[in-house]
Amino acid sequence: MKLFGKKEKNMNADEQKENLKTKDSGIKILGSGCAKCEALEQNVREAVKELKIDKEISHVRDFAEIASYGVMSTPAIVMDGKVLCAGRVLTKSEVKELLK
Repeated sequence: MKLFGKKEKNMNADEQKENLKTKDSGIKILGSGCAKCEALEQNVREAVKELKIDKEISHVRDFAEIASYGVMSTPAIVMDGKVLCAGRVLTKSEVKELLK
């Protein structure tokens, strides 16, 4: 999106590729940091621990970055650049089913 691509214009091609790899790897919780977002993050962390998945978990609170994923309703879960769920708090068992 041109609206959110201003920062990337100043990077060379190798830096842009590395930025995309970093952006799309791991598990991301998208949300402002409200109680629902925090509850989803906790459920994801517990599910990942129980499934013994070796992925970094991060919480994205920047609205421009959230919009870059096409998410209009938070909280949301993104894994390896793919939006798995948006707009609701999943239980730990629901998260485990999604991550399997």
